[in-house]
Parts: sequence; structure tokens; C-alpha cells
Amino acid sequence: MYKKIIFMGTPAYATVIFERLLEENYNIQALFTQPDKKVGRKQILTPPHIKQFAIGNGLSLPIYQPNSLKDMATINNIKNLKPDFIIVAAYGQILPQAILDIAPCINLHASLLPLYRGASPIQQCLLNQDEFTGVTAMFMEAGLDSGDVLGLQYLKITKDMDVEYLFDKLAYIASDIIIDVLNNFKNIKPKIQNLTKVSHCGKIKKEDGLVDFNNAVELSSKYKAFKFWPGVFLESGLKLKELGLNENSSINKIGEILEIQNDYIIVGCQKGSILLKTLQQPSKRAMDVGSYIRGKRLEIGNIIS
Repeated sequence: MYKKIIFMGTPAYATVIFERLLEENYNIQALFTQPDKKVGRKQILTPPHIKQFAIGNGLSLPIYQPNSLKDMATINNIKNLKPDFIIVAAYGQILPQAILDIAPCINLHASLLPLYRGASPIQQCLLNQDEFTGVTAMFMEAGLDSGDVLGLQYLKITKDMDVEYLFDKLAYIASDIIIDVLNNFKNIKPKIQNLTKVSHCGKIKKEDGLVDFNNAVELSSKYKAFKFWPGVFLESGLKLKELGLNENSSINKIGEILEIQNDYIIVGCQKGSILLKTLQQPSKRAMDVGSYIRGKRLEIGNIIS
């Protein structure tokens, strides 16, 4: 392909799109991603997913990891590459106007814009129990995810989908969209976003994973949204590692054990109940709920807290 591309992205979502562009023989001049970060209890310096992919596949292209895109050296590097397009997917930094002016910048945002502008659209659609989600390709401008739409694709959300599934599925949808947009760029008429339907979502914080047993549907939705990170946990620090919605209509004592089976228990919420399979106590390994119940000598009618 004659089109010269700079790609900016960080997590696995971006890697899928990046790999598709390589498969389609686009001329990717450089990869921009976030700096390596210390991960885990041992604080091991770890490259972003997309950098690991590039190195692991022996790609001979420059990889840049600037702390800020506002640095003039970085801006000049991009200018000197003379890209036809800058493709952005979950990069993690806002592009300054100086970069937006270099070439058309196209963002692949994992929502049906103008819904869920911001950092956590996939989690937000699950929290809100939406019927549909999708991916939008849009021009980038100074505003947050506010540029004109170049293309979008819907995905129906079924009850078994969680954040991990959606990240993977939407990445492949995004990879289809960007190929279509690039191949037909001259014929696309960008559409202005409907400003009456704008909504926003912020970065996920660890405290967002705090849950209780008030509403089974809300608890199940938080579990689906935060399964990857930060997980869901009670005020005591007890992590609910594997759970599902049992039903959403019964009225119960908050946290009451309603049923005990070999590999799961049913826990009552003020409204509805959940099926709980795996727990993790603070500073301990995750365990199946049967082992937890026996260790705590809990019975039907006792409270999980």
C-alpha cells in the first residue's frame, strides 16, 4: 500500500488493529506506545502489549515511547516521517494540535459515538447494561472524542459477554473498520456527531471495584465490567473472583447464603441473588467457594461479608 502510517496504541485492543494493518501491507513507518511500566508485586518493568508483539515478531520499525507528545523532538520526529495518516487506538495520551495538523489523525474508539467519549467506553456499556455497543472511526480534533465520524459498526451485547470478550471482539471489528476507511477514504463523507446524545466516561479507579449485595443485576454488571481490573470486592477486602447473576427479582437479607452446593453458593441480595464460585481473601490465593465455606464454617442463613 502507498499510504504511509504512524500507529499509536498500547494494549491488546490496539495490537489486533496494528497486526491487521501489517497483514494488509500498509506502510507503517513507526509505532508510538506508552512507556514500559512496573507491574505486579515485584514491580517488574514490563513493555506494553503492542511493543511485546512488535519485538516478538521481529518487526524492523522504530518504536517510540515518549512520556509526552508535546515534546518538540517528538513532534519533529513525526513531521519528518511525513505520514499520510496517523492511526490511534487506545493509545493513552491526548494528541496536541501540533500533531493533529501533521496528517489526518483517525481514532478507533470502542463505543457508538457520541456515547461514552473518554477512557472506559467498554466498561461503561456493561455498567449501563446497554443492548448494543460498537466501534467508531473518527477524525481526531482538539476535543475529547468529538471529531467527525468516518464509519461505525454495531455489536449486540448478549448476557454472557464481559469486558474481556468485548475488548477482543471490538478490536477485530475496529480492524475491519480501519481497512474499509483507508481503502475508501476519498469517497467518505464525514458526519458530525449528534451533540444531543453526548455522554462521557472516565478512567477506571481501583475503588470503582467496591461492591455490596444490594442489587444482583448491578453487582453482576460491575463484575462483567471490572473483571479484568480492578475486580470486584467487598468493604472487608474479600474479592468476588467468579460469579454470575442467578435471578433479579427475589427480596433477601443482604449477603445471606441461600444455597450451598459443591462448586457454588447462592448469595441473596436485597434484590435478586447471585451464584458465587470463587473468592479471594486479602493477601491470600483465590479459592473455590466450597473451601471458603468449610474454612469459615458457614451455613445456609449465614452472611457473606
